Amino acid sequence: MEQIVVVIGDRLGKGQNVAKGVESAGGRAVVIPGVGADMRLGDVMKKENADIGISFCGSGGAGAITAQSKYGYPAEHGMRSVDEGITALRNGKRVLGFGFMDIEELGRRLTEEMAKIKG
Repeated sequence: MEQIVVVIGDRLGKGQNVAKGVESAGGRAVVIPGVGADMRLGDVMKKENADIGISFCGSGGAGAITAQSKYGYPAEHGMRSVDEGITALRNGKRVLGFGFMDIEELGRRLTEEMAKIKG
């Protein structure tokens, strides 16, 4: 099966725990380095031909909305739980905006769900 590619953009330059979860589920994680990384999410998703983009900031919106506006990626933002992210993927969203949630479970479960969706 084709490897799921997940790009992670965190306003504070984090995302390493989510990346561990992506990798534990057999995906490839691309963590954008540096403060304000969420605002570069769409650019890196396009470059990496990513399956999922995850944006983290206080509201969970800025990077997701920017990726949607610039590249047309279907986005959901303002999420605060793993289950909200799973539902968004099932509803066809590919850019997921969360408040700060750098946890392994998020990366693992989103990657597993995307693998199911892609078959």
